[in-house]
Amino acid sequence: MNTTEKVIFEQYPYWEKAIGSNSAIDSTELLVFVGCGTSFNLALSLAAYSNMAGYKAIAVPGAEWQNRPSAFWPEWRKTHVVALSRSGETTETVAAAKASRAAGAFVTAITVEPESSLAKNCDRMIAAATHPEEGIVMTVSASLMVLLGLQMVGQEIPQSAVSSARRLAGDLDAALPQIIAGRSHFVFLGGGPLFGIALEGALKLMEMSQVMTQAFHPLEYRHGPISLVDEKTAAVVLYTSDQKEAEMKLVDELREKGAVVIGIGGPGDLELATDVDLSLAGLVVLPALQILGERVAQAHQIDTVSPRHLTKVVKLA
Repeated sequence: MNTTEKVIFEQYPYWEKAIGSNSAIDSTELLVFVGCGTSFNLALSLAAYSNMAGYKAIAVPGAEWQNRPSAFWPEWRKTHVVALSRSGETTETVAAAKASRAAGAFVTAITVEPESSLAKNCDRMIAAATHPEEGIVMTVSASLMVLLGLQMVGQEIPQSAVSSARRLAGDLDAALPQIIAGRSHFVFLGGGPLFGIALEGALKLMEMSQVMTQAFHPLEYRHGPISLVDEKTAAVVLYTSDQKEAEMKLVDELREKGAVVIGIGGPGDLELATDVDLSLAGLVVLPALQILGERVAQAHQIDTVSPRHLTKVVKLA
């Protein structure tokens, strides 16, 4: 077991400590979730969850918000910026936080490094301790930032969510790598607040295994991308309760075209049951997607402790 795998399976006590550690915010301004890489994927999910909770929210990549905020919101100076960064040192995210504050916006930082540059350039900090052995691949800290972000917009996280996530990851792991044997094209499909999570699953698998991956909203997949589906395709479908029937029809089409389907929360060649609703699914599925990336990497004999071309912190000169 390498360090990446070890950290994935040892993340749950850190969830337990973070549950209840921060409360909901009171904000009538537009929430602008910003981040880079994994943090931007999480920002997309948290923005959707915020809108579902009655806030107004969008998600913008850190560099885009730093350099052209008016392209995303005309009254960008009157916003509440929520900056996500594991290290708190990501160049674009820190710069976006500084620029936002200078323009008069309120900035909340979500991080696992309370002494970081981001923590020193925000109006409010939300933080939690992460696994000390977490390396380049972002796993437990990603889960923690989703957990903290959900609590920030009023979502209660029950302790049972921890056991749900552990069980789902274990159930998927038990079927790997056999269920994906011979598959070299991976697609992650998730709608609503799970689109950002689908993107994160795709990113995790790509950076860990160096296998090309894609992510789409489920019902967008028929509009062009489905042309790539064949017997080398593995599709990971994150079912949503409000679109499940339509998503099931798509899964039938994918299987007819040769894809193997991992259904999380619904039918597939491998069907994995979830015992949480959509409000918690974005958090609970993350460890399962992380272990999927690790197992695909192992199948390709790639060490995820030192992924190619990647560093733990992206700092620009």
